[in-house]
Amino acid sequence: MKTILKSALFLFLFAFSLQSCEDNDDVAQPADVQINSFIWKGLNEVYLWQADVPNLADNRFVSDEDFNKFLRNYSKPEDLFEDLLNKPVSKYPNGDAIDRFSWIVDDYTVLEQELSGISKNNGVDFRLSRVASNSNDVIGYVRYIIPNSDASTKAIKRGDLFTSVNGTKLTVDNYQQLLINSDSYTLNLADYNGSTFVLNGKSVALTKTVLEENPIFINKVITSGSHKIGYLMYNGFYDEYDDKLNQAFGELKAQGATDFVLDLRYNGGGSIATSAKLASMITGQFDTQIFSKMTFNAKQMNGISAADLEGLNVRFVKNLNSLNMSTVYVITTASTASASELIINGLKPYINVVQIGETTVGKNVGSFTVYDSETLTTKKGINPNHKYAMQPLVLKITNSANFGDYTQGLQPTYQQNEQILNYGVLGQSNEPLLALAISKITGATAKKVFDESEPNRPYVTDSKILNGLNHGMYLKTAPKVF
Repeated sequence: MKTILKSALFLFLFAFSLQSCEDNDDVAQPADVQINSFIWKGLNEVYLWQADVPNLADNRFVSDEDFNKFLRNYSKPEDLFEDLLNKPVSKYPNGDAIDRFSWIVDDYTVLEQELSGISKNNGVDFRLSRVASNSNDVIGYVRYIIPNSDASTKAIKRGDLFTSVNGTKLTVDNYQQLLINSDSYTLNLADYNGSTFVLNGKSVALTKTVLEENPIFINKVITSGSHKIGYLMYNGFYDEYDDKLNQAFGELKAQGATDFVLDLRYNGGGSIATSAKLASMITGQFDTQIFSKMTFNAKQMNGISAADLEGLNVRFVKNLNSLNMSTVYVITTASTASASELIINGLKPYINVVQIGETTVGKNVGSFTVYDSETLTTKKGINPNHKYAMQPLVLKITNSANFGDYTQGLQPTYQQNEQILNYGVLGQSNEPLLALAISKITGATAKKVFDESEPNRPYVTDSKILNGLNHGMYLKTAPKVF
């Protein structure tokens, strides 16, 4: 992966240095436009759709004065950032958006923590849905509780429902204000009476702390007849946990796992390098073959050499604890995204991938952190006057067979929505989605556990997104001079 980063970043730095010379960018920008100048120059250089945004064209401005005048039209850097994206979801919320995932922060330290699974978090992982497809009212339901969190000490568990926060009913218009803007709040719990959700008089007061989540939530072997089914519930591709992930596979291997279920239902993604390692742990028989391929914007790809093009290939990794599976069963929901989808798509040319659950998000694009620095991609010579950084989309990714067109999501082999009134206990063999996977492995008829009468309640968002852990698929840039 280090080779990939060096090759990709060499292209970026080389192109940026040429552009800097041509534009005389070594002249310091006026103080009042420094942040906006960084945003424009960063996106002009690395943004995946740079060629499709007229205001990012290399010849957009005739002079420095013209450029600075444009930048001064924006008093908030966030507004400039949004205006320079290619049909962002903030402006095209009804399905016409192209860029659904680029974001900007005013403190890169917080961003770096978020990419490592660290966030201000009370420990309740939840999903929000509309109570009905034609309603603006929102129902929240607890998916799991993060260990060692504030919530882990409170009377709240998977499957609990809430319809109000601090006594105010949740709607599509107020959930962000109620759940993001305060570090402490009270969830008002509810029950379903057969036709609607009603408050039950119970409430839970919660406080956010800086919390680091171990993404390896459950790792076990389930015996069913002659099958020893390895089961891993994995909730984030955080590379700081790669060694622990390898250890987890060592445990499954030592227990003689004959089959494998990978539960990514709540996994919004993360590190591309970790995705390649996880794929290698599942298999092991494809050492150093191409797992996926990356392409960048036209400016960076123009005139790329064969050697550099090879450097954009992500390969399976050797010398890991591997299960040598020829089939993998993957559980997904509408929260499964990016690096999770990369696992599914990247493995399909090599082994049988059986997807169970819901259609995924559809994120086939990735990012890296862009700083206001000499290199853009590291903090070398970083501007000390602010801490803004961007996480723009900079690459598109495909599998080894060059397939990567799944922006509408990856369709499951066996469709089954997770039902909030029939949640089950994660990791138990009778939990509905896991039970369905086990039945496909063993050939046994699964006990009917789904209520076909329960309506589909449209997904709104989930706690990972609200806590800053956006649907991510990213390269981590090298921390030192290359």
